Order: sequence, then structure tokens, then C-alpha cells
Amino acid sequence: MYSKIYVPVDNSDFSNRAITNAVALGKAFDAALVGSHVYAARMHDYRFKQMEYTLPDEYLDEVELERQRKIHDSLITLGLKLISESYLDQMQNLCRDQGLPFEPRMMDGKHHTELLRDIQSVDCDLVVLGALGIGRVKDSEIGSVCDRVARSSGRDVWVVKHLPKQDEPERDTILVGIDGSPQSFGALQTALELAKRFDKKVEIIGVYDPYLHYSVFHGIVGVLSEKASKVFRFEEQNQLHEEIIDTGLAQIYQSHLEVAERMALDAGALVTKTLLDGKAFQKILDHVRKTNPWLVIVGRIGVHSEADETGLGSNTENLLRRCPCDVLLSTRLAYPDIDVRAEESIKWTPEAEERMTRVPPQVKGIARTGILRLALEKGHSVVTNSVIDEAMDRFMPKQSRDLTFQLAERMALELAERQPVAVCKRCGVAASEPDAVRCGVCGGTELERIDREMLERIARAEGGLTEEVTYDGRKLKWSESAKRALWTLKDAYKRRRAKARIEKTARLRKLPTITLELAQQVVEEETGVPLDSGIAAVGNVDAA
Repeated sequence: MYSKIYVPVDNSDFSNRAITNAVALGKAFDAALVGSHVYAARMHDYRFKQMEYTLPDEYLDEVELERQRKIHDSLITLGLKLISESYLDQMQNLCRDQGLPFEPRMMDGKHHTELLRDIQSVDCDLVVLGALGIGRVKDSEIGSVCDRVARSSGRDVWVVKHLPKQDEPERDTILVGIDGSPQSFGALQTALELAKRFDKKVEIIGVYDPYLHYSVFHGIVGVLSEKASKVFRFEEQNQLHEEIIDTGLAQIYQSHLEVAERMALDAGALVTKTLLDGKAFQKILDHVRKTNPWLVIVGRIGVHSEADETGLGSNTENLLRRCPCDVLLSTRLAYPDIDVRAEESIKWTPEAEERMTRVPPQVKGIARTGILRLALEKGHSVVTNSVIDEAMDRFMPKQSRDLTFQLAERMALELAERQPVAVCKRCGVAASEPDAVRCGVCGGTELERIDREMLERIARAEGGLTEEVTYDGRKLKWSESAKRALWTLKDAYKRRRAKARIEKTARLRKLPTITLELAQQVVEEETGVPLDSGIAAVGNVDAA
């Protein structure tokens, strides 16, 4: 998989760990290693000349000044080269002990500029470097050299972020972000090869976000005129998302995980799957903090990026900066056999192609993949309008579409007021029927039946109920303890954002009442610390 591994060194703790990792990778893949160090002799020479006027008078004689310049230039250049050689000698000795080819390289110039130029010239396929160098301070997240090399090298980049403590047990899991893009499936293939060589387990994780639109609508409702609000039609917009888009997203991302699992099985490997809802990088980051994986692998860009886009996607960049474990940025592209077979063997009627032109560009790729997968599964060789309808019935149930076309005559919360709902314990999505035995999103069979009386009993135990009207006119009840939990967030913006997420979660689960358990989960995610058990029992507050 890797034939030449490039390692910038500077004798920092992270750099030394990068050398150790690179040698292990070289041994695993029988790869050659290149060690490099950039020294800045020209910069020192320039600075010395800038400060010459501060020298004592006896050094400002023209002959003496020229002599000092030559001495300084010689000492700096020679000294920095000697330092570079000593840094690289350590890596050379490790490579020699492991029988690995090694090439030392030294350059004078600006660090990231010279490194990027050298990476291109040696034609390596993996860069391993520390997240921070010798210039790190207490609040550093990522060094400027690492940031620029990771962003611009166009290679696989392994960023060392975790320095194992003495006697710390070896971590055993590789976590791979899956979003349905070729980059994410390529990251999976890289993970499977690394897992095989280093005896690691592989976990795949997918994250979809049903909360964004609700937070956006919640924020703009107060600034739109009455006329604009009628045109925007908040109620129908929310009905569209809650009855169709949110559940469809969950099913699509679950489908991505299942395709990835099938790829792993075809390669003779077992993986575990995790589907979460929320902001992608934040949910992955929270999961990393809980599980402490050995390595996180993500594509440099994701499913919403343009094919020729360079640099890093926003989720990848956030994970690169905040992840507490090593991160591998993958350039590899892979196309699941099911998607390749579908593209090659299935044709589209002109009517179906024309219908797809009306799909918004940002979701067209996801929609096309879902339709092709269903067509292959059902044995169709041609995609017609009826096949598209069948796909929509899977990802966007017909009943829900009809409700939207009828301007949301029946709302999800009104249904929950009249009859019980079944909530999947695995993914948290509410089933369409109260007596469901299997989740339509993740396939889980553990569903919790929740009815109005149960929620009100819990709420009474938590100090009683207060009914509130959401920004689009729907009614939700809050228990007193849930309101107190929300008000532990002192920052008004965070409190509004958390309130929107809590309301959205209740609506997704078709729950008419917000209890402490529901509010606590969101509040703790916002703060990153457990909620004080005594806080929710003091004072009298409003949820808004």
C-alpha cells in the first residue's frame, strides 16, 4: 500500500513519535523512508544584517563588519547543518536496525514551502509528521507547518497527535468516517489493510444531521416580516423535514454503513457499525473521546465536495485540529462493487433522467446512488419513473409525501398526542407505527413504547409541566427539571441552540413532552461535562 514514507523531523516529542510510527509502517509495508529537516540559515543571516546597527562601535568598522558577517554566516550555516544531521542520524539508526532503506534530506528555507516542494520531488505516497513541533505552547492545537503540509501536500498524511504515556496499554481500534463518498470508501480500504498488518479492529461511523434546519428556522423566525413568513411557510418546511428528509437521511447513511460493511466482508474482515445524528465532526469527536481509538481515518474531502476540490473538507479539518488521537487523511478513492455494477449495467429512461434534473445539485449524488442501489437489488436493468417512485417510497414514505402535499394536515406531534409511539433504542428514530417490531432505519429490534401517560407521570415527578409554543406554532410540554437543566447553560446563544436541538429531538421522536433525560443529554453534549444532579432542583425558570 505504501512504498515510500516521508517524515519531517525536528527532535520534538511529536516528531520523535512520528519517526517511531513511520518505521513501524515501513516495516509493515516494506517501504523506504525519507527523513527531512529544514533549517533556516538564510533567515538568520537576514536577521543578523537587520540588527547590525545595534552592534558596539568597535564592530561597525567596515573591515570588522565584513569579518563578523563571514563568521556569522559560516557558524550559522555549519551549525544548523550539524543540527539537521544529528536529527536525521536518529532516524537513520532506527531504519538500519529494521533493515529499511533510508534517505536523509536537508534544506535551507521556509519550512512548509521547502517541505511541500520536497514531498513532490521525492514522489512519496505517505507523509508522517507530528501535529506540533518545538514551538508548541499550552493552547496549541496544530502547528503551522503541519497545518500547511496536511492541507496542501495532496498525499496521504498521518498526523501524530497522541503521545502514549508510560505503561499505557496499546489501543486496538481504527475508526473510519463513512459518508458515502469514494474518499470515505477509500479510507475504509486503507483501514482494512492497516488493521491486518497491525492486528487492529475496525469501526465504521456515519453521522447525519437532522438538527441544522430547525436551528436555522428557529433563528430567522423573529426577523422575517409577516408576509415573508407566510411565503416561507415554516410549518410546511418543518413537516417536509420531519416526515421525509430526516428519516430519509438516516436510512441513506445506514445504507452507506451497510455497503461499507459488505466491502469489509468481501475483504475477509469484520467491522462494527455506528450511526449517530448531529454535527458530523462533533459527533465523531465525542465518540473518539469515549472510545480512544488507535487511529481515525477520514477522506481529505467528503460527499458534498466537488470532485476536483483541493485542500480539506470542513469536517476533516475540524477533526484534524481537535482529535485527541492520531489522524490519517486519506486520498484513496474506492467505488463499492454494488455502485460500480449499478452504474455500468443499469440505464435510465429519458423521462427518469429528466426527472433527476429537478433534484437539487447538493443532494443529486446521494439520490442517484440510492436509486441505483435499489434498482440493482430489485433486479431492474432500466431506471424508470416507477423505479424512482419505489426508491422514494423506501427513503421518503408515500404517506409522508402526501401529508406534505396536503400542507401538513396531520403533524407528527399531534399523532403522538393521540397514540403511543415506538422509539428505537439503538438509533433513537421513532417508528411510523406504535406496535412496530423492527426499526426501518437501522434494523434494530429493541423498540421502547412511549405513551402520553408515561411521559406525564415522569414530568409530574420532575416538578410538573409547562406548555410552550415553538417558533412555528407547535406546542411542546417541558418538565420543570428539564427547564432547569437547560438553564444551567449561562451563555444565551448556547442555551438557544440547545433548546432548538431538544425541541427537534422531541419532534423527531414524536414526543409531546420534554423530560429531564432528554434535555440532560443535549446539555451535557454542549458543556462536555456531566450535569450536576442537584442543579435541576433549584429555583423557578422559563425554558425560553
